[in-house]
Amino acid sequence: MNLTPAGYAAPETSSDDPTPVAQAADNRPRILLVDDEPRLLSSLYELLRDRDYHLVTATCGSEALAQLIKLKFDLILLDLRLPDMSGHEIMDFINAKGIDGDVIVMSGEVGIDAAIGALKRGAYDYLRKPYSREELLKTVENALQKRRLAIDNERIASKLENSEKMYRYLVDSSPDIIYTLNHEGKFTFVNDRVQQLLGFTREELIGKHYSILVHDEDQERARYAFNERRVDERASRNVELRLKCNTGGGIERTFNNTLMTISLNAIGMHVPDNSSVKKHEFFGTYGVARDITDRKRAEEVISYQAYHDILTDLPNRMLFKDRLGLAVIQAKRKLTELAVMFIDLDRFKLVNDTLGHVKGDELLQQVSQRLKECLRRGDTLARQGGDEFTIVLPELRDRQDAKAIADKFLESLHEPFDLDGHEVHISASIGIAIYPGDGETIDELLRHADIAMYQVKALGKNGHSFYHDSMLDVSHQKIALEQSLRKALELNELEMYYQPQLDVATGRIIGAEGLMRWNHPQRGLLSAGEFLPFAEENGLMLPISDWMLGALCRDLLQWNAAGGEAIRLSLNLSPQYLDRGDFFEKMRGALTRYGISPAQIEVEITENICIRNPQYAIEQLNKLCQLGVSVAIDDFGTGYSSLSYLHRFPIHTIKIDQSFVKEIHDENGHYPVILAIISIARGLGLHLVAEGVETDVQARYLQANGCTTMQGYLYHRPISLLSFIDVLQDQSRLSAGAGSPPNAHAALHPAPNMDTQPAMVAIQA
Repeated sequence: MNLTPAGYAAPETSSDDPTPVAQAADNRPRILLVDDEPRLLSSLYELLRDRDYHLVTATCGSEALAQLIKLKFDLILLDLRLPDMSGHEIMDFINAKGIDGDVIVMSGEVGIDAAIGALKRGAYDYLRKPYSREELLKTVENALQKRRLAIDNERIASKLENSEKMYRYLVDSSPDIIYTLNHEGKFTFVNDRVQQLLGFTREELIGKHYSILVHDEDQERARYAFNERRVDERASRNVELRLKCNTGGGIERTFNNTLMTISLNAIGMHVPDNSSVKKHEFFGTYGVARDITDRKRAEEVISYQAYHDILTDLPNRMLFKDRLGLAVIQAKRKLTELAVMFIDLDRFKLVNDTLGHVKGDELLQQVSQRLKECLRRGDTLARQGGDEFTIVLPELRDRQDAKAIADKFLESLHEPFDLDGHEVHISASIGIAIYPGDGETIDELLRHADIAMYQVKALGKNGHSFYHDSMLDVSHQKIALEQSLRKALELNELEMYYQPQLDVATGRIIGAEGLMRWNHPQRGLLSAGEFLPFAEENGLMLPISDWMLGALCRDLLQWNAAGGEAIRLSLNLSPQYLDRGDFFEKMRGALTRYGISPAQIEVEITENICIRNPQYAIEQLNKLCQLGVSVAIDDFGTGYSSLSYLHRFPIHTIKIDQSFVKEIHDENGHYPVILAIISIARGLGLHLVAEGVETDVQARYLQANGCTTMQGYLYHRPISLLSFIDVLQDQSRLSAGAGSPPNAHAALHPAPNMDTQPAMVAIQA
């Protein structure tokens, strides 16, 4: 450590005291005392040592320079006369090196030049020796106070500068346009975001009026927002405006057609005046504009999708009702008529099931395009859902206008549709309701048009019909029928009838087809065709099919108990029932529960079941065959016939549809479709059954060409179980006697009030 000549110890100032660390650890002011007279140096040290200063001493100029290089000092008390150099030279060194520290010069020289030289070199003060104790202490304290203030000011200035830089960075990095306007509405500040969003530089906008940016249609609304004078919660919030974007040619050039939608928040800027009333003087507006173009586009897409069908791009049910409501109001005001059409596509379900939903969607798109081309300006075509469309035709001159457009629709659908190489033919059933005669409300018009459409369906499809009140009675009857059908299962009103199948070579009954009947309490005995379509439409096909399976097993149990011959009964399987996936388990459970041999059951399926989901159908039918149940193809040749599935599917029997049989009028004629089906069955080793045989000519032609198993009114109508058992028992008694085989015609058992042809249990929609 340094020792003064008087023996006083100074603080350690060795070179192993790193400047930054020492300064960070000791916040006391550091003062360098420089004087070559030991007595004066010791006296000065003693005077300052109790003042919480960090004191370092030097007795010559070289020591002083060494300390200045090594340490940082807040204050230097410097004697001008030193043995090796002058105090002025030390000050020159301080200035040359840029050493930060104030200098108080202490000198015994009486000349003015020494003081002037010191002050010129930046000395804080000049004390002439001998100085008083109070004068020195006050000068030292003032110098340190001034330094502290200067450091604080510098720190504050640095913080302000950093804060300004941070503010500028945040403002310019903001995703929003931030701006200020003066009281005239001219830009006084705008951040860099404006160039990124609108294509203008800050310099191009400063001093320009805000209106140059605003879309012409939004100028009036912008006037209140951009000139906002209010403050706090009353200021403008989320005002949506459209701003123009620059083409890149500068502020004076023409704007392009691009618009950006912004959400604007603005607030007035005020300063208080000097009056006693304390009014606030408005001097400008501060605002933030956020780009919401993408959000608005997304909202428009969402809004569009909420009111339009995504597949066909047509108005959906909600938008249609809205437009129909407006059309009704207009028609009421003008005392005119309007038409509402309800369109349902015929055969669409068949196309959808056989070709798949993708092709079904393509068909709907093509249909909607054709329908749109038939409309007048102002008409609205909408998709209700599925294959249903609705149309409103405002301002009708008369009903012929609606009829003409409906005819156009049917004609446009007459041409085939090409679905990637598949040529598809469909038609439509169209119901028409006229305002105000057929209804004055939206719901009435739609309901009555729907009823008229179903009337067309019932009459054979592919046409149009105007609503009239008598249709409502029929509709109510259908609703009542549906409600009664739901109760029929609970009240045990359903019954199985059986139509025998004969081997015409022997005249013996070898099987029978199970057909459902409904013992309606008011309408009497109903065939399946009169109620099963309602079951399929209203979700009753599954419970009815469950009942049919159980009824068939119970009837077989009763027949077996009566000692009858082991014949095979067939039941028609609904596609809905097979699609459920649990049919096999239900079949196996029923056979086990009633003790029925699987060989006594044959399941009849249609060709469409094989095509709509082939792999799944194969799996289900294979399970049935493994169980011992046989499989028959019903109505062969009427659907999408394919020889390939006859190889792939476990099929035992082909049934020739009655539509082919009824064409036989000459037993010597040539009927190639029937001959082809017989050849297919013979070639594949399949059993063959002809349905709907009604005349001797038909029977002889079929037998002559190789089909020997037949069913139809020529032999038996569908009969109840008890009647069927009686027929079989009569056959057994005749077989046991010496008589010849029974006459097949004599076995005819007519059933009253039945349709001319038996209806199947599984009716295709």
